[in-house]
Amino acid sequence: MGVPATTTMGESESPRSPEAKLGMQVEDLWDVQEPQLSPTEKLNACFESVPVSAFPPAPSNQVIEIKSDTSLAEAVKILSQHKILSAPVVDVDAPEDASWIDRYIGIVEFAGIVVWILHQSEPPSPRTPTSPSSATAIAAAANGLKGLDIAGLELGSDFAATTAGSFFEALTSSEFYKNTQVRDISGSFRWAPFLALQTSNSFLTMLLLLSKYKMKSVPVVDLGDGKIDNVITQSAVIHMLAECAGLQWFESWGTKKLSELGLPMMSADHIIKVYEDEPVLQAFKLMRKKRVGGVPVIEKGGSRAVGNISLRDVQFLLTAPEIYHDYRSITAKNFLTAVEKYLETHHEVYPMLSTMVTCKKDHTIKDLILMLDAEKIHRVYVVDDDGNLEGVITLRDIISRLVHEPRGYFGDFFDGVLPLPQNSRV
Repeated sequence: MGVPATTTMGESESPRSPEAKLGMQVEDLWDVQEPQLSPTEKLNACFESVPVSAFPPAPSNQVIEIKSDTSLAEAVKILSQHKILSAPVVDVDAPEDASWIDRYIGIVEFAGIVVWILHQSEPPSPRTPTSPSSATAIAAAANGLKGLDIAGLELGSDFAATTAGSFFEALTSSEFYKNTQVRDISGSFRWAPFLALQTSNSFLTMLLLLSKYKMKSVPVVDLGDGKIDNVITQSAVIHMLAECAGLQWFESWGTKKLSELGLPMMSADHIIKVYEDEPVLQAFKLMRKKRVGGVPVIEKGGSRAVGNISLRDVQFLLTAPEIYHDYRSITAKNFLTAVEKYLETHHEVYPMLSTMVTCKKDHTIKDLILMLDAEKIHRVYVVDDDGNLEGVITLRDIISRLVHEPRGYFGDFFDGVLPLPQNSRV
């Protein structure tokens, strides 16, 4: 796939985007750095001098929050409508003057919702004591999904044959799904620690959290009103970098080839993948278990990739369950086919699932950033001249090559957060 043409920012371009203005701020800092510093050291110094409060807010200029008494069904609808992967959850029982740590009980996300539903449907392990609350949830699941093959939710080797195409249609219409509230699932997935930055924290801190520390988004809290002021995502950082193409600080780094920067970090042998005849839920389970954001779908009995499934695609199991009704089972291939037809019918703009966006090692990091931003995707697969898979590069990989963590940088930053204190209510 071709790389979008590069536009060099000139003085005549006006008005500049908020991201470009931020890039100019970094440019001014770049010009006054000590000449003996390496480009990476210069970038570190620049980003350490810029507060996260300078990062442009979300396009809607509003942070989407979900109340703790919101139903699972409504939470899924909110995430889908706003085209976001996750949202902070506000505790409706928190007092008006609550601090941010008491106001928010965590982050709710698509993948976690599905994994939680599957977890509640599985029989408890004989080695794991079942708490009254989880026992109630399992009973509610069984009652709410009467007539469904609950045991079929266990992701075994025969899972594809036991999960009928009508499964999620029945699940999302069940009273269990409609009546379960977001706060009922707190503690089930990525709720602790609830890590947020203050507006005075630096860009460098934010970039390190999004790369080395594997956070997909970082809430920024205004301590004055105890509320989240902004949510900075990996995608938003990549968009900012794309808007900075042409600036000296960006070009000094962005014109380097991927191979010069040690990319891809993950070779073909280590890529997590699924085959087209495997159950699609196995793909999502693998993503959560291996902590990756997407997997290629490989043709049966071969090695050619025929599509890509990412964590955010899980929304189509919950928001459009009827599209699988005619399938005997929801395999990865059936999932890709059904979603493509759904998007085409509804004329929705969404990153293509069946298209593998690729690049080669001799592309520059700038090429890759412009491609990721233009396609609104989270990963690009690296191939050789014959189209064979050589690796994968993610948003996090790119950000990790922009800055480095100085020795002892975080100090006691994570104290009280990792691990979470036992008496914490979060």
